[in-house]
Amino acid sequence: MKRDKILVVDDDNDILEIVTLLLAGRGYEVKALNHGETIFEDIRDFQPHLVLMDVMLGEMDGREICKGLKSDPLTRELPVILISGTHDLVESLHLPGAPDDFIAKPFDLDQLYGKIDRHLAA
Repeated sequence: MKRDKILVVDDDNDILEIVTLLLAGRGYEVKALNHGETIFEDIRDFQPHLVLMDVMLGEMDGREICKGLKSDPLTRELPVILISGTHDLVESLHLPGAPDDFIAKPFDLDQLYGKIDRHLAA
């Protein structure tokens, strides 16, 4: 049985470790990145089925990375879920280059799992 692959990107190593363990425990193959600098290469190499990414990534902005992913023909169909404790992205989900979904921190695990499952099933 093929396992779905999820790329998790967060500059907070504690959150990155917890989310990675939780998703791996649910049977997903997970690759964790604590920066966004190599995300396009990591996507090409890992070929995830979904990207779960924080908005604030040190010097980088997850929203800008998402716009880059959505403007590239090779990654535009890749579901991207952004996570943020400081930005409410619900209103911008319909704009060009927007993520496929948004989760506010702190997040409920059932909500996280539900959104991931929904986008992987689409």
